[in-house]
Amino acid sequence: MKKEIPIWEKYTLNVEEAAIYYGIGIKRLYEIIRSNPNANFLLEIGSHYRIKRNLFEKFLDKVNTV
Repeated sequence: MKKEIPIWEKYTLNVEEAAIYYGIGIKRLYEIIRSNPNANFLLEIGSHYRIKRNLFEKFLDKVNTV
């Protein structure tokens, strides 16, 4: 039996989850990832990216345009 963790309690989000949670398009999230390759909110697992939820929220608080 697999327990589903609510999205707002997860430490990291995949790009699709982040798009839903933040209301940002998937293409735009990938643009943010490409333009910030060494950002502290990114976790790269193989060829996949995970977004550290709390750190990405701090990033969003600092920027004026997404």
